[in-house]
Amino acid sequence: MGTLWVQYHGGVSATTVQPQLPPPPRFASPSPSPAPASPATPTFEFRLVQPRFQPQARTSTIQRLREGKLHDGPISWVVTLAITALAFVIRFVNLGYPNKLVFDETYYAKDAYTLWQFGYEKAWPKDANDQIVAGSPDVYSSTASYVVHPPLGKWLIGFGEQLFGMNGFGWRFMPMVFGTLLVLVTIRLGRRLSRSTLIGALAGLFLAVDGLAFIMSRMALLDIFQSFFLVSAVLCCVADRDAYRWKLADILERSGREDFGGASPGALAVPGDRVTFGPLVLWRPWRIAAGLLFGLAIGVKWNSLFLLAVMGVVCVLWDVGARRLAGAGWHSWLALLLDGIPAFVMMVVLAAVVYLATWTGWIVTDGGYYRDWGANNPDEPLVTYLGDPWASLLHYHIEVFNFHTGDYMREQTHPYDAHPIGWLLMIRPIGIDWTGDIQPGVEGCTAPAGDTCVRVIDGMGTPLLWWLAAAALIVSVIWWIGGRDWRFGVPALATAATYLPWFASADRPVFFFYTITMVPFTVISLAMVMGLVLGPANGRYRRRAGMAVGVLVGLVVANFAWIYPVLTDQLMWRSQWMARMWLRTWI
Repeated sequence: MGTLWVQYHGGVSATTVQPQLPPPPRFASPSPSPAPASPATPTFEFRLVQPRFQPQARTSTIQRLREGKLHDGPISWVVTLAITALAFVIRFVNLGYPNKLVFDETYYAKDAYTLWQFGYEKAWPKDANDQIVAGSPDVYSSTASYVVHPPLGKWLIGFGEQLFGMNGFGWRFMPMVFGTLLVLVTIRLGRRLSRSTLIGALAGLFLAVDGLAFIMSRMALLDIFQSFFLVSAVLCCVADRDAYRWKLADILERSGREDFGGASPGALAVPGDRVTFGPLVLWRPWRIAAGLLFGLAIGVKWNSLFLLAVMGVVCVLWDVGARRLAGAGWHSWLALLLDGIPAFVMMVVLAAVVYLATWTGWIVTDGGYYRDWGANNPDEPLVTYLGDPWASLLHYHIEVFNFHTGDYMREQTHPYDAHPIGWLLMIRPIGIDWTGDIQPGVEGCTAPAGDTCVRVIDGMGTPLLWWLAAAALIVSVIWWIGGRDWRFGVPALATAATYLPWFASADRPVFFFYTITMVPFTVISLAMVMGLVLGPANGRYRRRAGMAVGVLVGLVVANFAWIYPVLTDQLMWRSQWMARMWLRTWI
């Protein structure tokens, strides 16, 4: 049954009509009316619209619980794999160049090499980098190295070195693999949130051509692994939300109930009781997967804890909302305990177990840094209550925490220190590698008189993409809170959890490349805001909106192509490099 709206100069009224009326035209237009004889003569406009909600509450509840099911699975995977393949090709080309340790590769590539040989990281002499490039990597010392990050990321880097050798291609291979997979999970998360394969594809394409994501996929640093595990964990949380609501819908439908607070207990009730809460769903594989992935993320870098905390709370609140929608009323808040406790076990406890497992190499050997602390301090309370290896591991963690937060780090300075307040607008990117003042005629330099050549790797994002994403993030927050659309809250909260904690560390050197954990969520925000611009598939202005979005996407791709030489250590004139440095703070 439709609703016929009659609009006149004095207000709006509605009249119910029968569905046997002939279908309205695709776009309704005002019907012609004679000129009014007097100001009191009304003018009319007729529009036939569908009711917003179905008349039966049970059907509406089940449909709302099942919201989010898409039916283009095979096509969506073709699109996902196509964009992922594009990202792979972009990242794979000339991966081993330059065949030297650049920036912080000097720490992680070498740590990874000894980790695979001894189960812990060993120290290296000062000239080790030159000897490694010359083909003699086994020059490490006999003593353990003091490292300040968990070992998982280095285990992954080392796997590539085991496959392809201790060279540029070997230590960058696994970051490239995970940087490519990061595009894949970003597409799937964007699709699941937006309920649109097109929007997910846009998010993946943006990440594929982001300069920072490209750089971090081609360097032996830890952050690309952390980003992959975090995005994958959030994807599992959202998938768990959908699967849980679909489960509740199935239970309601099978029982013939309108909701969990209805008058007839049906098959869900314990005899003599009235159901007001609904069933407990203890087997939640997506939530278990999220806990596993968060544990792996923390096993790369500790600050992954912040996103685990945020998503843990959000997941339980989603359970409360699902039960309220299913008719549990105020009893839905019991989910804070009855769903919250299992969620704590599946996510937090499991993450802790997985994190400890990443330290297995250090635990089962005896040469790691601080590994003998318990044996050397048998009277310490930690050793008494935890035993030698676990007390030593805890002591190590305390020392690392003090290192990151203590006076030593606060006293350090760095030319590429970037305050977090400027990260979203890319105010201060980071220089990764620099070879300057190459004279004309040297190394193929063709610079004109008065100019020289340079080779640089600048750790910068694609500028237009970053600035659009920063604006889209603001829109997402407004649409989430003002429009009450939970989907926009996910990338907003995830960005906040990977961004805002860094302000507490702004009194020590922090760097722009830490934002790689934020980028997948900001590009998802941008893609979803573009979805708002596009509107429904049959919308009146879809063609014009599509053209505008297409132009922006094309400009982002062109912007990536423009900065590509400064991402890949290509030989260029200094003036050509300066043409790509749009802000003075980028130099």
